[in-house]
Amino acid sequence: MAPADTKANQEAHWSKTTRLMLTHLGIWFFFGYVIHMFVNQLNAIKIPILGFPLGFYMAAQGSLIVFVVMLFAFAKQQDKIDRDHGYAED
Repeated sequence: MAPADTKANQEAHWSKTTRLMLTHLGIWFFFGYVIHMFVNQLNAIKIPILGFPLGFYMAAQGSLIVFVVMLFAFAKQQDKIDRDHGYAED
């Protein structure tokens, strides 16, 4: 672990944080907008046990589940980046 006050460490931390943020924004955009653009095609697929159309499920529940999972994953990944670069909070 490098000291938190070096310029190289600060730049590496910011680079990893930015990459993580952009990755999660891309996933968010996909599940928030792209999936819903194809709702009519997805409605042709039925969820086996429940019988709901997949497009309806993704609009009603699927995207929300993905967003909640992303929140926890982002927090865990960001904490690891912070710890690796000496910026962690206890």
